[in-house]
Amino acid sequence: MNGMSEREYSTHSGLSRGAVQNAKRGGRLVFYADGSINAAASDVRRADMTDPDQQRRSLGGDAALPTGGGGTESYLKARTALTVYQAQERQLAIQRKKGTLVDRARVEALVFRLARQERDVWVTWPARVAALMAAEVAAEVEKASGKSMVIDATTMQRVLDAHVRAQLEALADLRVSLG
Repeated sequence: MNGMSEREYSTHSGLSRGAVQNAKRGGRLVFYADGSINAAASDVRRADMTDPDQQRRSLGGDAALPTGGGGTESYLKARTALTVYQAQERQLAIQRKKGTLVDRARVEALVFRLARQERDVWVTWPARVAALMAAEVAAEVEKASGKSMVIDATTMQRVLDAHVRAQLEALADLRVSLG
Protein backbone atom coordinates (compact mmCIF):
# COMPACT_ATOMS: atom_id res chain seq x y z
CA MET A 1 0.00 0.00 0.00
CA ASN A 2 1.53 3.28 -1.19
CA GLY A 3 -0.71 5.76 0.66
CA MET A 4 -3.02 6.08 3.62
CA SER A 5 -6.30 4.49 4.53
CA GLU A 6 -9.37 6.66 5.19
CA ARG A 7 -8.81 6.31 8.92
CA GLU A 8 -5.13 7.32 8.66
CA TYR A 9 -5.95 10.24 6.38
CA SER A 10 -8.62 11.32 8.86
CA THR A 11 -5.98 11.51 11.59
CA HIS A 12 -3.49 13.21 9.26
CA SER A 13 -5.90 15.92 8.05
CA GLY A 14 -7.80 16.49 11.29
CA LEU A 15 -11.10 15.66 9.59
CA SER A 16 -13.66 13.19 10.80
CA ARG A 17 -13.92 9.91 8.98
CA GLY A 18 -17.31 11.00 7.61
CA ALA A 19 -15.76 14.19 6.24
CA VAL A 20 -13.04 12.13 4.54
CA GLN A 21 -15.74 9.93 2.97
CA ASN A 22 -17.61 13.05 1.80
CA ALA A 23 -14.37 14.39 0.28
CA LYS A 24 -13.89 11.04 -1.46
CA ARG A 25 -17.41 11.15 -2.95
CA GLY A 26 -16.91 14.81 -3.93
CA GLY A 27 -13.69 14.09 -5.81
CA ARG A 28 -11.52 16.12 -3.45
CA LEU A 29 -9.10 13.27 -2.75
CA VAL A 30 -6.31 11.82 -4.93
CA PHE A 31 -5.78 8.05 -4.90
CA TYR A 32 -2.92 5.73 -5.82
CA ALA A 33 -3.59 2.80 -8.16
CA ASP A 34 -4.05 0.47 -5.19
CA GLY A 35 -6.92 2.66 -3.83
CA SER A 36 -4.98 4.22 -0.97
CA ILE A 37 -5.05 7.99 -0.46
CA ASN A 38 -2.18 10.19 -1.72
CA ALA A 39 -2.04 12.53 1.32
CA ALA A 40 0.07 15.36 -0.14
CA ALA A 41 -1.88 15.59 -3.41
CA SER A 42 -5.20 15.25 -1.58
CA ASP A 43 -4.32 18.07 0.81
CA VAL A 44 -3.60 20.38 -2.14
CA ARG A 45 -6.74 19.37 -4.03
CA ARG A 46 -8.96 19.77 -0.95
CA ALA A 47 -7.51 23.24 -0.29
CA ASP A 48 -8.17 24.28 -3.89
CA MET A 49 -11.70 22.88 -4.06
CA THR A 50 -13.01 23.81 -0.63
CA ASP A 51 -14.80 27.13 -0.05
CA PRO A 52 -12.65 29.32 2.24
CA ASP A 53 -15.71 30.02 4.39
CA GLN A 54 -16.17 26.28 4.92
CA GLN A 55 -12.46 25.88 5.77
CA ARG A 56 -12.73 28.63 8.36
CA ARG A 57 -15.70 26.97 10.02
CA SER A 58 -14.09 23.53 10.04
CA LEU A 59 -10.93 24.91 11.60
CA GLY A 60 -12.77 26.67 14.39
CA GLY A 61 -13.12 30.28 13.20
CA ASP A 62 -10.84 33.09 12.01
CA ALA A 63 -8.13 32.48 14.62
CA ALA A 64 -7.22 29.10 13.14
CA LEU A 65 -6.43 30.45 9.66
CA PRO A 66 -2.88 31.33 8.60
CA THR A 67 -2.31 35.09 8.35
CA GLY A 68 0.52 35.14 5.84
CA GLY A 69 -1.55 34.10 2.80
CA GLY A 70 -3.11 37.44 1.98
CA GLY A 71 -5.79 35.97 -0.28
CA THR A 72 -7.71 34.14 2.40
CA GLU A 73 -7.28 37.01 4.83
CA SER A 74 -8.63 39.58 2.37
CA TYR A 75 -11.50 37.24 1.52
CA LEU A 76 -12.40 36.96 5.20
CA LYS A 77 -12.21 40.73 5.67
CA ALA A 78 -14.46 41.28 2.66
CA ARG A 79 -16.86 38.59 3.83
CA THR A 80 -16.97 40.12 7.33
CA ALA A 81 -17.55 43.61 5.91
CA LEU A 82 -20.38 42.29 3.75
CA THR A 83 -21.98 40.51 6.71
CA VAL A 84 -21.75 43.65 8.87
CA TYR A 85 -23.23 45.77 6.07
CA GLN A 86 -26.12 43.35 5.57
CA ALA A 87 -26.83 43.29 9.31
CA GLN A 88 -26.88 47.09 9.44
CA GLU A 89 -29.17 47.20 6.41
CA ARG A 90 -31.58 44.76 8.07
CA GLN A 91 -31.51 46.79 11.29
CA LEU A 92 -32.39 49.99 9.39
CA ALA A 93 -35.24 48.21 7.59
CA ILE A 94 -36.63 47.03 10.93
CA GLN A 95 -36.38 50.54 12.40
CA ARG A 96 -38.18 52.00 9.36
CA LYS A 97 -40.98 49.45 9.72
CA LYS A 98 -41.34 50.17 13.44
CA GLY A 99 -41.43 53.92 12.75
CA THR A 100 -38.37 54.72 14.89
CA LEU A 101 -36.35 55.77 11.85
CA VAL A 102 -37.57 58.70 9.77
CA ASP A 103 -36.38 60.49 6.65
CA ARG A 104 -34.05 63.37 7.54
CA ALA A 105 -35.23 65.68 4.71
CA ARG A 106 -38.84 65.13 5.74
CA VAL A 107 -38.07 65.96 9.38
CA GLU A 108 -36.15 69.12 8.41
CA ALA A 109 -39.05 70.28 6.21
CA LEU A 110 -41.52 69.59 9.02
CA VAL A 111 -39.46 71.50 11.61
CA PHE A 112 -39.09 74.43 9.21
CA ARG A 113 -42.84 74.48 8.51
CA LEU A 114 -43.71 74.34 12.21
CA ALA A 115 -41.26 77.14 13.03
CA ARG A 116 -42.72 79.30 10.25
CA GLN A 117 -46.27 78.69 11.53
CA GLU A 118 -45.21 79.60 15.07
CA ARG A 119 -43.52 82.78 13.83
CA ASP A 120 -46.64 83.78 11.85
CA VAL A 121 -48.83 83.31 14.94
CA TRP A 122 -46.55 85.54 17.01
CA VAL A 123 -46.34 88.25 14.31
CA THR A 124 -50.15 88.56 14.20
CA TRP A 125 -50.60 88.34 17.98
CA PRO A 126 -50.09 92.05 18.85
CA ALA A 127 -52.84 93.14 16.44
CA ARG A 128 -55.26 90.65 18.02
CA VAL A 129 -54.61 91.48 21.67
CA ALA A 130 -53.54 95.15 21.70
CA ALA A 131 -57.03 96.61 22.17
CA LEU A 132 -57.93 94.07 24.85
CA MET A 133 -54.66 94.70 26.74
CA ALA A 134 -55.12 98.47 26.51
CA ALA A 135 -58.59 98.17 28.02
CA GLU A 136 -57.39 95.86 30.81
CA VAL A 137 -54.45 98.13 31.72
CA ALA A 138 -56.74 101.17 31.73
CA ALA A 139 -59.22 99.36 34.01
CA GLU A 140 -56.45 98.31 36.43
CA VAL A 141 -55.02 101.86 36.59
CA GLU A 142 -58.51 103.28 37.11
CA LYS A 143 -59.21 100.78 39.88
CA ALA A 144 -55.90 101.51 41.63
CA SER A 145 -55.93 105.30 41.27
CA GLY A 146 -59.63 106.03 41.05
CA LYS A 147 -59.07 108.22 38.00
CA SER A 148 -60.44 107.47 34.55
CA MET A 149 -57.73 106.69 32.03
CA VAL A 150 -57.64 105.80 28.32
CA ILE A 151 -54.74 103.92 26.73
CA ASP A 152 -54.46 104.13 22.95
CA ALA A 153 -54.79 100.64 21.41
CA THR A 154 -52.65 101.67 18.42
CA THR A 155 -49.77 102.67 20.68
CA MET A 156 -50.13 99.43 22.65
CA GLN A 157 -50.06 97.43 19.40
CA ARG A 158 -46.94 99.26 18.17
CA VAL A 159 -45.09 98.61 21.47
CA LEU A 160 -46.12 94.93 21.57
CA ASP A 161 -45.19 94.48 17.93
CA ALA A 162 -41.68 95.91 18.53
CA HIS A 163 -41.08 93.61 21.50
CA VAL A 164 -42.45 90.50 19.75
CA ARG A 165 -40.29 91.14 16.67
CA ALA A 166 -37.21 91.64 18.86
CA GLN A 167 -37.92 88.31 20.54
CA LEU A 168 -38.44 86.58 17.18
CA GLU A 169 -35.13 88.01 15.92
CA ALA A 170 -33.38 86.51 18.94
CA LEU A 171 -35.05 83.15 18.27
CA ALA A 172 -34.09 83.25 14.58
CA ASP A 173 -30.46 82.53 15.55
CA LEU A 174 -31.41 79.14 16.98
CA ARG A 175 -30.58 76.27 14.66
CA VAL A 176 -31.95 72.74 14.79
CA SER A 177 -29.18 70.16 14.52
CA LEU A 178 -30.25 66.68 13.49
CA GLY A 179 -26.85 65.13 13.77
